[in-house]
Parts: sequence; C-alpha cells; structure tokens
Amino acid sequence: MSGKNIFVVMGVAGSGKSLIGATLATRLGCEFVDGDDYHPAENVKRMASGIPLTDADRAEWLHSLASRIAESRKAGTRLVVACSALKRSYRDILRSAAPDLQLIFLEGQQRLIAERLAGRRGHYMPAALLDSQIATLETPGPGEEAWVTDIGRTPGDIVDDLVARIPT
Repeated sequence: MSGKNIFVVMGVAGSGKSLIGATLATRLGCEFVDGDDYHPAENVKRMASGIPLTDADRAEWLHSLASRIAESRKAGTRLVVACSALKRSYRDILRSAAPDLQLIFLEGQQRLIAERLAGRRGHYMPAALLDSQIATLETPGPGEEAWVTDIGRTPGDIVDDLVARIPT
C-alpha cells in the first residue's frame, strides 16, 4: 500500500465528519473511528448540557485518539478518523502519533451547518454549541497540507474527490 494510510476528517459539528469519514473508509476498505466514541462521559455530559469543552477537557480525548492512530500506523493499516480537531494544537497531538497523516477539512457556510444541526436527531451535541465551535476553529494553515473540501457538495462527490487525491 503506498501513499497516505491515516486520514483525519475534521471540521465543526454538523459538517459531516462521521458520514464522510465512514463513507471514505468503506471506499478504502479500512476501519473507521468516530472520535465522538472516544469522549469521556464527562465531556459528553458537558456538551449535552450546552457547555463548550475547554482545552483541558479535550486533552484526554485527543490523546486517546492519538493512541488509536499510533496503533494503526504501527500495524501499517489504513484508518479514517472523524475528529473535530478544531485547533492546530489539537491536530499536533494527533500528528504526534502519525506525522504523515492526511487532514481532510470539511469547510462550509455557517448557515448550512446550522440547518444540518437543527435537523439532527439522537446526538448529544446541541446546535447551540456551533458558535463556540466556529469561534474555536483554527482553519488548517501553512505546513498542515490539509485537503479542503466544500460540504455544499453531495457526500458522494466529496468522497469521489478524496479518493481521487490518494496516490495509488
């Protein structure tokens, strides 16, 4: 297998990380990890109550995801991870486990994301936290070499584009 093996699909809540990540993993025939499943119970409780997470709240979660990424890298297996990774410092923690990981930034209009969150059911993350996520977001910058994709396109088109970018 050549090219990138670890993909981190990042963006604010409602950008489609889980859908795009799971679909990409299926297309690549590899495991998908939803970062939401790695949050400690206290983080889930805070978010469900409408309380934004702090850097300290996110530390254990990010290190757990980094450990999972390191396992996959050591095994030489492909992995797709959905993780908000809102700040560069958070992404640096993930990169410490796999410096060659590929970031995929799902970028979109706040209005579209708010509409998606308003229609989402069965998730602990309330739409009220979107503003705090956008305020926290540091878009990937120089040296991060993130693939940026517009979430206004269909999930199928987004995944087709991502797969086409992966060297074979």
